[in-house]
Amino acid sequence: MKRVPAIILAALVLAACNGGLFATPTATAPPPTATPTPEPLAASVNGQGILLADFEDEVARFEAAQALLGTDLASLGDYRSRVLRALIDRALLAQGAADRGNEIDRAAVEAELEALAEARGGNEAMGAWMAENHYALETFKRALRQDMLAAIMVEELSQSVGERAQQVRAAHILVATRGEADTLLAELAAGADFADLARASSLDASTRPAGGDLGWFPAGYLLVPEVDSVAWALAPGETSGVVESALGYHIVRVLERDERPLSPDARRFLRERAVELWLEAERVAAQIEIYAAS
Repeated sequence: MKRVPAIILAALVLAACNGGLFATPTATAPPPTATPTPEPLAASVNGQGILLADFEDEVARFEAAQALLGTDLASLGDYRSRVLRALIDRALLAQGAADRGNEIDRAAVEAELEALAEARGGNEAMGAWMAENHYALETFKRALRQDMLAAIMVEELSQSVGERAQQVRAAHILVATRGEADTLLAELAAGADFADLARASSLDASTRPAGGDLGWFPAGYLLVPEVDSVAWALAPGETSGVVESALGYHIVRVLERDERPLSPDARRFLRERAVELWLEAERVAAQIEIYAAS
């Protein structure tokens, strides 16, 4: 019943460089009169472009990771759009951090790159690892800077969640049919003990031994939203009617409501939700143009 923490930011896999890891790439300068051809974009976020080449490389990294997991790409639906959305979200977070006065300069990026190389066993190992994953050095540095800014924004948003929050403690009984639920409601109305009925009848093996007790949780925490919303609509001591969900039919009783310290998992959930709610608002307010086909 309880939520497994989601990961709100996509893990953007690193990729390849040509030549030495920390060497500055050389390029032939165009004639003074030449006008560079703009690189194709996959999307634009508040006027900041996401290069089509970077997007395709990210898709390739995602596909390679799924292959290692043995996942059939056909089972994932429109994963290209999800990869692009992750890049858009990263751009929004990085822009949010910059708008709040945060900055990551070139020296900070170089220092982080040096630390990553050391963790991987040196420049040669880092360069080989990057070469496996389709990153040119400057592309990698650009992505690393965005990741660093995005991480700052995520931390700032997460800090809005304190150590305590309003929570409810509720119990439920889960059965397979409405008829069973109606029968249990009638027994409760006649004075039967809720916990005894849960131990005898509930299909939820994780809560049945404790009389259906779901413990304390903040709003939105349960994986079954129908049970979560009903629990928050009831006063302590109140019992719901029959609540239908994808799992079956529930009867919910609220035991207590109070402001309490958050469990580590509940705090992590609220921190992730704070980031996702911010992103939802930013996606609506931002000027986002999509050019890449799914």
